[in-house]
Amino acid sequence: MLMPAASPDQNAVVELARQALDIEARALLDLKDRLLGEPGEAFARAVSAVLACQGRVVVMGMGKSGHVGRKITATLASTGTPAMFVHPAEAHHGDLGMVQPGDVVLAISNSGESEELTALLPVIKRLGVVLMAMTGRSTSSLARHADIVLDCAVAQEACPLNLAPTASTTAQMALGDALAVALLEVRGFKAEDFARSHPGGALGRKLLTHLRDVMRAGEAVPRVQASTGFSDLMREMSAKGLGCAAVVDEAGRVLGMFTDGDLRRKIEAGADLRSAHAAQLMTPGPRTIRDDVLAAEAVSLMEAHRITTLLVVDTAGVLVGAVNTNDLMRAKVI
Repeated sequence: MLMPAASPDQNAVVELARQALDIEARALLDLKDRLLGEPGEAFARAVSAVLACQGRVVVMGMGKSGHVGRKITATLASTGTPAMFVHPAEAHHGDLGMVQPGDVVLAISNSGESEELTALLPVIKRLGVVLMAMTGRSTSSLARHADIVLDCAVAQEACPLNLAPTASTTAQMALGDALAVALLEVRGFKAEDFARSHPGGALGRKLLTHLRDVMRAGEAVPRVQASTGFSDLMREMSAKGLGCAAVVDEAGRVLGMFTDGDLRRKIEAGADLRSAHAAQLMTPGPRTIRDDVLAAEAVSLMEAHRITTLLVVDTAGVLVGAVNTNDLMRAKVI
């Protein structure tokens, strides 16, 4: 068993980290430069093949390349390209049945000679699927059998022994990301599409939550008629705890709004409130928002006009709800 040094030199280990990052950064820059030549043409053909795919992109890889393959699979699937990972070893024992005509197989191997993977090549070719190879050796068995070769060769690994897959897996990962990004751009994939694949995430909540899902509705919405007196107006505001009340006509359409801030300003101005009614006290024509919009639009409107509460109306302008910043925060839209 190797015994660790008692106290490694801090400057030395930081320099080792910088050297490793330099090697991996150079590998990515070299990969970028190579895409200007023939490898770039192969990349463009790979994008076209995936776009024409009637099935799924089936990603395969052993060891560290397999770990990278799983990440590439997840990135493709979440950005609009149906994809799945099939472990080459399990494929020998039945999982190859997951590969169907119309699929595209993306096989990842730095050496291109992974035994579990190369042994599958004759069967994959007989299926008639498009085989894309992501490899560091263009003369390997995998590359020779592939329809499209994505060259991800690196000059050296970041490992001081030049053995542990480091720069090579970084290049694989980056090339997989480049493929996914190119595909989502060509497909016209939008943030809303991304959110549908991530409904539990913050973006999903912002882009998929409609205002009607988070607003207060029914009896929870403080509302009074234009003729309502000051005392009854205050009782309605206090009972509903929203800090405001909507003033509506007989059809329920919004005429105005009275808030705690309005009350404070009226008192400071010395107004006689006891004999006043809602129509005299309200601020007419308050900002409203439709109930069929996304909750994120309410956030934008509140921020733009520095308000904390919005009345929600339907297509006819009838009051159907109300929402404030606390409601949106509880829904994690803010």
